[in-house]
Amino acid sequence: MKAIMLMFDSLNKHMLSAYGCDDTITPNFKRLQEKTTRFDNFYVGSMPCMPARRELHTGRYNFMHRSWSPLEPFDDSMPEILKKKGIYTHLVTDHKHYWRDGGATYHPRFSSYEFVRGQEGDNWKGVVKKPDIRYESGEPEEIKKRKITSRTHHQINVNYMKDESDHHLYKTIELGLDFIETNKDDDNWFLQLECFDPHEPFFVPEKYLKMYGVEEDDFDGFPSYYFVTEDEAQQEKIRNYYKALLTMVDEHVGKVLDYMDRYDLWKDTMLVVNTDHGFLLGEHDWWSKNIMPLYNEVANVPFFIWHPEYPHPGESRQALAQTIDIVPTILEYFGQDIPADMEGKSLVPAIESDNKIRDYALFGYHGCHVNITDGQYVYMRAPTVHGAEHLHEYTLMPTRINRRFTPEELGQTEMHQGFNFTKGCPVLKIPASFIISENSGRFGHRLYDLVADPSQEACLEDSSVILRLMQAMKEMMIRNDAPSESYIRYGLDEPLSLEKVDRELNEGKSLTTHLDHLRLDNSLLFGALSLIQFLEGIGEQDKINTLLQELEVNEPLPETLNKFVMDHIDEHHHSMVFYRMALEMRVN
Repeated sequence: MKAIMLMFDSLNKHMLSAYGCDDTITPNFKRLQEKTTRFDNFYVGSMPCMPARRELHTGRYNFMHRSWSPLEPFDDSMPEILKKKGIYTHLVTDHKHYWRDGGATYHPRFSSYEFVRGQEGDNWKGVVKKPDIRYESGEPEEIKKRKITSRTHHQINVNYMKDESDHHLYKTIELGLDFIETNKDDDNWFLQLECFDPHEPFFVPEKYLKMYGVEEDDFDGFPSYYFVTEDEAQQEKIRNYYKALLTMVDEHVGKVLDYMDRYDLWKDTMLVVNTDHGFLLGEHDWWSKNIMPLYNEVANVPFFIWHPEYPHPGESRQALAQTIDIVPTILEYFGQDIPADMEGKSLVPAIESDNKIRDYALFGYHGCHVNITDGQYVYMRAPTVHGAEHLHEYTLMPTRINRRFTPEELGQTEMHQGFNFTKGCPVLKIPASFIISENSGRFGHRLYDLVADPSQEACLEDSSVILRLMQAMKEMMIRNDAPSESYIRYGLDEPLSLEKVDRELNEGKSLTTHLDHLRLDNSLLFGALSLIQFLEGIGEQDKINTLLQELEVNEPLPETLNKFVMDHIDEHHHSMVFYRMALEMRVN
């Protein structure tokens, strides 16, 4: 038995011909659909990049306990399980996060691995005289410096990629095809062929840009990670850069399919084509991911599978599934036992006859909304406790995306007895000092009916549906052995009832109605929401009405918010409040 996982990063379901899009040139994804079984209700789990990859090893949610992290000593790893059972596992990737502090324990789980360098500001080529990159925003200095560093190294790296054959996508696929060519006649191997594209920066050869009428210019390939501020022409250019890169991805999907055909690998080789998450390209007035609520453009992802024992080419499945379900499916295919700590379910019943494998899917970012779907409804539950209160990192591997935890962060560490999945190991309990969207509570709780409103344009207020999904959410958190304080953070520590749901709906409704009436632009709206959330957090509800009144009678400008802070908030809070508002409004 053989298996190939062909994985891409930030692959948009709604941009693929295989899912009905006719705005992009993706004939090989259509060809893929005709060869495999397509899933229509496939969801992410833990977000973003490395949390999703941890799920691809462990088959369990990790976002309730940890943000971005390496594999832990107690984690079950699917490639390592296969390796120990005599099944050869090989990783080919250009995903730079595998060789950074926050991902450094993933690739050694494979029997062998090959890296392609140069993606997204990878510290690859050594050039002392660096280009001068300008990047201004209201973000924390640490994040601004990281983004400037990334953009600087990207500009250096692309100077070494003059031809298409130098492109990291091209080289990654070629190395994967070399592995297939070398081992096609042998048995018992698993190949993870993982491409960073079409993740930003949208670095794409000119021939693909020309397919969408784009001339290369000064756009650096990095869309912002915030709300849309560009004019229509610039928005369209950014989307066309993504489409062009997606067409390049499609061409390389075709190469893998050619090898499947040429060597008739369909008869004995599983093929999985997947992604870690989607990507917003202006939908909901947002770019990218991480900050906004987890809309379906990011959360509902493309997924294709060819299972040689259950051949259903060209068919689609409506069964609800998600990333954690890939792992037990592969282990089962190779005849291996499923570890007790895995929460994923085998996809075989769904592949075979579209049988239900799960009633609900849970997904989210550490510390942000906890989201749940039953396939029809999506409920997003925001933290009811603001900031990072009641939020900890539970780990034995204290590193982040690109650095170690600092002594200051570790100074408040306690030992925790551990969880059911830590296999008897106590773990470090570290107060969270950075979360992707610290003020995520400003978006409030949200309910969407994906059947009646697939674009998620109108929040519903159906108390009975919300209560059912809240109850299911709490049950899934209990099964996941979520930290006890997380129930406080999300307001799930008290009995759940229709009265509680109605009270929350009424509280949110009056504020939303008032802000809608003011018709604030995005920048001012999110600045105001940040300020309102701060006032809620310090228990000064009466001042919220004063703020709304001042926005009503004065011209709604950032200066209006600044003046309110000066007049109504104690001076010792000023630096923090101004910082949070600047971050929200992307001003210095």
